[in-house]
Amino acid sequence: MRVVVTDEAKADLMEIGEFIRPHNPERAATFVDELLGRCADLADMPRAFPLIPRYEHHGIRRCVHRDYLIFYRVLEDLIEIIHILHGARNYEVLLFPDDPMAD
Repeated sequence: MRVVVTDEAKADLMEIGEFIRPHNPERAATFVDELLGRCADLADMPRAFPLIPRYEHHGIRRCVHRDYLIFYRVLEDLIEIIHILHGARNYEVLLFPDDPMAD
């Protein structure tokens, strides 16, 4: 299965790297690479991670890597990486802005 990183997820990776860079520039690059590697690994077992509880009808799953959550959707022939966010963020509002359950 092919893994596609959306523009939103790419922006998330840039933000993560920019957040880490002032404290440790080398680690910023290696950590972003780790996250991308974890995304690529999803191709081996795309349904190994659960659908987001209460939002199963959206078909979005989440995979944990350290303090970050990788949100993705399994489509017919590809895996779409939607967002990569720190676990402390209110991801429901970002992922489901039009869903009244996300408030």
